[in-house]
Amino acid sequence: MEEKLIKVWDEDFDIIKSRKSYDGAFANITNGDEITVIIGKNKINQEDILDIEGGWKLITFNTILDFSLTGFISKISSVLAEENISIFVISSYSTDHVLVKKENLDKALVVLKNLEIDIK
Repeated sequence: MEEKLIKVWDEDFDIIKSRKSYDGAFANITNGDEITVIIGKNKINQEDILDIEGGWKLITFNTILDFSLTGFISKISSVLAEENISIFVISSYSTDHVLVKKENLDKALVVLKNLEIDIK
């Protein structure tokens, strides 16, 4: 696989089903039925939470991924799944992001290094 740079965010994140969107969240995803917020731990109001999954670390693929690129997330998710590492994927206009449980971060980074992805 072509070498890619990744960034591991210092902050711990929660993924919440929320009553509202949050300014300053990493992502607010509204699909008509619910609002999902990916936000730094301790930045939420408990009254807004309908459900929560805490303890995530955010990995950003720090490179521009062209829209014609195929299979990038498929390859990432496949090798992490082989190691029993679950992910939550977010794609933005220019790049992709995955969240992994904090306790799986070190193992995930080893797997990504084996794909010759440079860790930043």
